[in-house]
Amino acid sequence: MTTVLVTGPMGSGKSLACAYLESEGFPVYDCDSRCKALYDSVPGLRARIESELGIPMGELGRIFTSDSLRSRLEAIVYPILAGDIRAWKDSQSSAVAFIESATALGRPEFEGLWDRVLKISAPASLRSARKPESARRSALQRFPAALVDRTIRNNGTPGELYRKIDTYLKTLL
Repeated sequence: MTTVLVTGPMGSGKSLACAYLESEGFPVYDCDSRCKALYDSVPGLRARIESELGIPMGELGRIFTSDSLRSRLEAIVYPILAGDIRAWKDSQSSAVAFIESATALGRPEFEGLWDRVLKISAPASLRSARKPESARRSALQRFPAALVDRTIRNNGTPGELYRKIDTYLKTLL
């Protein structure tokens, strides 16, 4: 199975691209939603996070303004998330599968979990219009060019994005 990481800054269109891929029958692992599900499904994880970070789960948004809190949360959650991705991959029978994440690229916890990297990009003004908080969070995201195999620029309509994805899919199938 070929596994592709779909990454890019907030508001670039990763989720739209992955929703399209799912509608075309491809399995997609959404790191954001799975991570939130793991908070509830992994015994003791919520309590561990609250204890080690010293904040209640309801205030977890503070990680976006504190490098220390974010690093501590990532040290707890990323190994669990990586294990969940491995289990998900093992359960797939598709020739191609996709993992959606804005933060996994370049992180050692996730090394070896994908074969290719597809970055979805969009101009900052468009990302900000789609997701106003994108400007604040973009500094927290890394997309080392040397690790990206292909970039799709999402600066048009959803239909235009879908056509670009279809062209990319032809290189995988």
